[in-house]
Amino acid sequence: MSTEKTILKLKLPTDPRWVKNVVESNIEEILTDHAFCEQKAASNAITLIVQNPNLSDLVQEMALLVQEEMDHFKRVHDIILERGFILGRERKDDYVNELAKFIIKGGGRQQQLIDRLLFSAMIEARSCERFKVLSENINDEKLSAFYHELMISEATHYTTFIKLAKKYGEGIDVDKRWEEFLSFEAEVIQNYGKKETIHG
Repeated sequence: MSTEKTILKLKLPTDPRWVKNVVESNIEEILTDHAFCEQKAASNAITLIVQNPNLSDLVQEMALLVQEEMDHFKRVHDIILERGFILGRERKDDYVNELAKFIIKGGGRQQQLIDRLLFSAMIEARSCERFKVLSENINDEKLSAFYHELMISEATHYTTFIKLAKKYGEGIDVDKRWEEFLSFEAEVIQNYGKKETIHG
């Protein structure tokens, strides 16, 4: 069974034709977007630390994640330079912005934390799935191997966020809320998979 069905539980898979029709003719664009995705993931982890300094397990996990995401950023940037490209300007991530609308704005501090963790898990899950599709379909051996490695890493990040949500979600039905996130994401992602961005 596929990774996204057994572990990630995503409801709508990415069409592999996205790689052939969009990505392969826009490698510079996809690499720039990918680099900024890694930087944003690090920033998100830093924000979680700043907002929850009293949650020691979360702080430890996020500190490790920041290091890993910035290492990924550096490695993507290395590939950009190796290919004679220059890191472009940051791209707006419409997918992430749409997904963010599902985060509960009111409610207590705990509910907001759980939603932020599940929102983070959702992005990691979709990134993992996109990296899997890239690794299996891109006609570039180096990038194929690179994205396969990152697919595994993103799956670990996804499970970390889910684990933290369950740890700090006492009194909240985290599984039910995660199912709601999955259903909302399935609606959002229908409009994506057509652009030269990791989530686009």
